[in-house]
Amino acid sequence: MPESTETLIVGGGLVGTSLALALDAAGRVATLVEAGAPRPVIANGEDDDRNLALARASVNALQALHVWPLLEAFAGTIRRVEVSRAGEFGRVRMSAVDAGVDTLGRVVPGRVLGAALQQRLDACRNLQRLLPAQLIALAPRDSGWRARIASGNGERELDATLLVGADGSDSLVRQLTGIGAQAHAYAQSLFVCTVAVDRDIPECAFERFSDDGPVALLPLPNGRRGLVLTIAAARHEEVAAMDDAAFMALAQQRFGWKLGALSRPGKRFPHRIRRVLADALTAQRTVLVGNAAQTVHPIGAQGFNLGLRDALTLAELIAASDDPGAAPVMNEYATRRAADRDGVLAFSHGLASLACLPQPALAPLRSLAMLAMDAVPPLRHVLARHGMGFRGAPPAAALERGP
Repeated sequence: MPESTETLIVGGGLVGTSLALALDAAGRVATLVEAGAPRPVIANGEDDDRNLALARASVNALQALHVWPLLEAFAGTIRRVEVSRAGEFGRVRMSAVDAGVDTLGRVVPGRVLGAALQQRLDACRNLQRLLPAQLIALAPRDSGWRARIASGNGERELDATLLVGADGSDSLVRQLTGIGAQAHAYAQSLFVCTVAVDRDIPECAFERFSDDGPVALLPLPNGRRGLVLTIAAARHEEVAAMDDAAFMALAQQRFGWKLGALSRPGKRFPHRIRRVLADALTAQRTVLVGNAAQTVHPIGAQGFNLGLRDALTLAELIAASDDPGAAPVMNEYATRRAADRDGVLAFSHGLASLACLPQPALAPLRSLAMLAMDAVPPLRHVLARHGMGFRGAPPAAALERGP
């Protein structure tokens, strides 16, 4: 006899676990299928780690999920952002003061965020966790889906009223439910690590574009910086094989000397960049969230932030419905997410395409556009609001709290 659950979440990454926490807080029953073993608790930040830039809306959301107190001690602070392009005049500067807030965002080590979510999952009362486990088959039912799940204890069947795909860019949920997807290769690769700088400008994040792609330096709480370096995909193996001195020379050449010499890199994390867009966010009693719904270019650090808003919007709608998989809920989710999703996709894809095109004729236009945005406060304010994650109809958990 199959077991049953209200919501079956496939994927125990950062977005899937955030959704599980939000549903548990709303008192809704859910089952989370996690491919990996539990993340270990990390007592302090580590140099060999990926760093995630969290929009202000994401920090608000993590506070609502009671995760932020476990992270705050390890978080860098972004109060200013400076965007420029190598070899061209003009730049865009945004500040928390101009936006009327205390911070624009924060920067946290990825493993610390994962461990904090894990710690909160351990306290859930309405959540069943299957791990390590994986979805291997789906069969439609009138009132939902029957999932076959494999784990160390063999296989089991589970009936769910709502199926949620939070299982990444190559989502099996997306494939098994017949939702198509469009992929676009940017012919770029990403290398992420931490570095030291000789001359820091505290609490300021920098993003610099060039013909070879963007490079960013993010503030961390320990006096170091999170480096995000984009290169042509054809150079992936070459850059991966570089020793620290050669890699630092490349990063220095790409970023410049705004913060003095870059040195002492931590472990490098390579990643090939692509965009994957699901043709639809929903199907019959099915919802896609996070990278399963849209994998975006990492420019502007929008990926996890967008996925978190997916998860919290869905949790908000489920909490208000007797039947979380009903067609009105599916339709409302797609409607609520449209403006935010479309805006982020247009921003990230457009910026990656236009800001990095090596066409000299575009240089004066790009520079003038940057000068205009920097000189006109309303334009800066809109850009800052969108960068902080306040676009479209954000979930209530992401909105500002009163005193």
